[in-house]
Amino acid sequence: MKMTRYLLRSTLVGALGGLLFGFDTAVIAGTTQQLTQIYNLTAFTLGVTVFIGLVGTVIGAMSAGVLGQRLGGREALRIMAVLYTISALGCAFAWNWPSLLAFRLIGGLGIGGSSVLGPVYIAELAPAKWRGRMVGLFQINVVIGILLAYLSNYLLSLMHLGDAQWRWQLGVAAIPSALFLALLYAIPRSSRWLVTQNRTDEALDVLNMMGSPDSEAELRDIIDSIHLERGMAHEPLFTRRYRLPIFLAITIGLFNQLSGINAILYYSNYIFSAAGFSNISGSQQTVIIGLINLLATFLGMSLIDRLGRKTLLLIGSLGMAACLAGVAADFFTHSHQSALVWLLCAYITFFAISQGAVIWVYIAEVFPTRVRSKGQSLGSSAHWIMNAIVSLVFPILAKESGGIPFAFFAAMMVLQFFVVLVFYPETKGITLEQLQHKLGITY
Repeated sequence: MKMTRYLLRSTLVGALGGLLFGFDTAVIAGTTQQLTQIYNLTAFTLGVTVFIGLVGTVIGAMSAGVLGQRLGGREALRIMAVLYTISALGCAFAWNWPSLLAFRLIGGLGIGGSSVLGPVYIAELAPAKWRGRMVGLFQINVVIGILLAYLSNYLLSLMHLGDAQWRWQLGVAAIPSALFLALLYAIPRSSRWLVTQNRTDEALDVLNMMGSPDSEAELRDIIDSIHLERGMAHEPLFTRRYRLPIFLAITIGLFNQLSGINAILYYSNYIFSAAGFSNISGSQQTVIIGLINLLATFLGMSLIDRLGRKTLLLIGSLGMAACLAGVAADFFTHSHQSALVWLLCAYITFFAISQGAVIWVYIAEVFPTRVRSKGQSLGSSAHWIMNAIVSLVFPILAKESGGIPFAFFAAMMVLQFFVVLVFYPETKGITLEQLQHKLGITY
């Protein structure tokens, strides 16, 4: 099967939702100190400012599966693009703290929805041998978005915009979100979704556009894999046959956040400030971390279909545990400030080649078509709920002792190692239909 321009374009546009996801997720890091001063935020209300966006993300992730099944991934992603745009402009012109919270909530809806819809859309278009890398493009775009957010924050901090700086930092996201919305009108619907809607002729056309070597045979495989769905329009997710995929989706989502990744991304400037760095130098360190995150993600994408998902998770668990233990020791002893940057860079590297590269691919793979959007929504919701909890509590615990949160995250990565070792199957190199049989999903 060859890579066609339609397949490449559809994958890149679907993955662009990840760029907005990453940008909106990380951009708050550059505004925490200024928002604290302007709105007289305590450690708790600062946590609420970050947390409220994640409340929207949880709602978006939980509802996106149903929306995607009803409208199709492409149309649902258009709604997410509109939400991104409204949020960016609303935050830029927020007139008080409650209005800022409201627009951050709207942005969270877009982030949560795209975290479910983007990977599912790509997974349903991609051929089996490229699926890991193509869905991985979503994660690459996430880390590009994170890097762009950090870089944007740093450049805007150099412009001495005064009290309006945070407005520019949050509002600039309107530019890529409007571009994303426009590009979504240049890609097709998913062939698998079209089959679920009895639009097999259109599905065949899409398979031909995607470069399938035998589109009719592939269409028959898709039809065979979902033919029971006609009589199971309301197939429940929480049944015994899906117990293993449910366990895998929930645990990988929880461990992703128990690694501390988003606490570090959201509060990076806060962390460096607590370690003694100035505002501008702290912003510089975050750019370095964002760049290493991007480079390591490319490495993870090159390894995901070679070493496999499970192997990468095991390597990452041990590497992150060691780095986080080192960060905790730095804060407990109040020494080796210069080592903090390098420990966090090493941590980001291990995260990017493991959890960062694997999570969205794995969740998108382990559920059959009839419940894939619901399953993706479940795994993403577990991820975002834990993200919200960690983000709310982190500044409070870090204020008491900077080392406590990092020691906890290190312990969770040790636990992840053993859970993955015992329970996680390898999913590389097999079709989505074959994977159903490997996971014991029978009808």
